[in-house]
Amino acid sequence: MAPVEESALPPTELPVTIIQPAKGLISINFKEFWEYRELLYFLIWRDVKVRYKQTTLGAAWAIIQPFMTMVVFTIFFGKLGKIPSDGIPYPIFAYCALLPWQLFAKALGDSSNSLVANQNLITKVYFPRLIIPATAVLSGLVDFAIAFVVLLGMMVYYGIFPDLRVLTLPAFIVMAIATALAVGLWLSALNVKYRDVRHTTPFLVQLWLFASPIAYPSSLVPEPWRVFLGLNPMAGVVEGFRWALLGKDVDLGPMMIVSWIMVALLLITGLIYFRRMEKTFADVV
Repeated sequence: MAPVEESALPPTELPVTIIQPAKGLISINFKEFWEYRELLYFLIWRDVKVRYKQTTLGAAWAIIQPFMTMVVFTIFFGKLGKIPSDGIPYPIFAYCALLPWQLFAKALGDSSNSLVANQNLITKVYFPRLIIPATAVLSGLVDFAIAFVVLLGMMVYYGIFPDLRVLTLPAFIVMAIATALAVGLWLSALNVKYRDVRHTTPFLVQLWLFASPIAYPSSLVPEPWRVFLGLNPMAGVVEGFRWALLGKDVDLGPMMIVSWIMVALLLITGLIYFRRMEKTFADVV
């Protein structure tokens, strides 16, 4: 049998995938996002490993940062400033609030710079760009879980044992993550075009810290005005943590409703802006 010449072979047809901009106001393809869930997992694992690579203390930094901040707050606000803590020992009063705050602050800082930090990945392959800020936000849950163990130890030390309200704690964790993702979507998309956003973010986080009832209780705000604290979603998160874990007697209803509305507005508008700018990321970044 005579050999078949190479030129006589039919050409191999490779599959062609055409990527087009999504249509619609938000137009998030959740099915596509789910198909890339393994990429999300590996990027989270990469961030966690890189964070503690070649460090002496390793994951202990997840405990040191909120614990030392709690010590500083206890000395200057609790002892010297005589800030009230609604009958709760000030160290655990502050640490319980610092846990969700550290989760939010780290997630916001990482997500705001996530697109620029992953520019090599964005310019080479296609995947849902929403995975990048989502990775930066979700990777902070590892540090949160480690630091949460210290809070449990402090609760045992002070003889504080939660009741059934502790079952609502995941809702407040979701609220903190959603707030960080919502603001992170805005800042990450803006940072692609305006690189001075990365210099603004630490200043924003610092102002947000003192605007949230972390070093002080929300009871210092007069009752008619307390509902306006809900315009800051992290106020609802912080007070929710104290209510769920420490048994703080406070009416969260009105403030929590306002906080959830603000989270929803920030998240929806953030998704809209992120999707509108997404098609230019690979060209501008």
